[in-house]
Amino acid sequence: NDQQETAGEWQMNGALREAEFGNEARARQQVAALLAKSPNREVQILGALALARTGDSRRAEQMADDLAKRFAADTAVNRYWLPTIRGAIEINRRNPAKAIEVLASSVPYELGNPLPQAEIGAYLYPAYVRGQSYLLLQNGEKAVGEFQKFLSHPGITVNCPLGVLARLQLGRAYSVAGDTTKARTAYKDFLALW
Repeated sequence: NDQQETAGEWQMNGALREAEFGNEARARQQVAALLAKSPNREVQILGALALARTGDSRRAEQMADDLAKRFAADTAVNRYWLPTIRGAIEINRRNPAKAIEVLASSVPYELGNPLPQAEIGAYLYPAYVRGQSYLLLQNGEKAVGEFQKFLSHPGITVNCPLGVLARLQLGRAYSVAGDTTKARTAYKDFLALW
């Protein structure tokens, strides 16, 4: 129906999904095309996060800085999206402790459903990135707590790809924590769902 902004947002969701599933080149290609065509707030947020998740920290940081300037009074941008983008950038820089610090401001908002929306449901992205940070720090117990949020709140993530990937990460977190029985169960749950 010629709704370019809505189409761009859904297409950027696809680019972010590609990034999360490890298709970095495809994700970057989609991000570049979409930012050139429809650079609205939602597309820029998802694009910055997709770039951060593919390791393009320089470009993601530039976009995050721009979003911070243009949307200085936007709670969703400043308390949910920017900490998540910056947390992902810190993971790329191999600084997971800094990522956790940056993500602290997102805790009161992480169960929310801020725009832009993912697929059907919310992302819980701050918890996911925080969980990955704890895994990098070899803190399995805290990582379990973050990824468990996805299983504890299935009505929030509904059809979001992170809802599935969190089960895989939960298996990794239990493994790091030394609980092979729970790790095996989490991996089986992931594979059954997949």
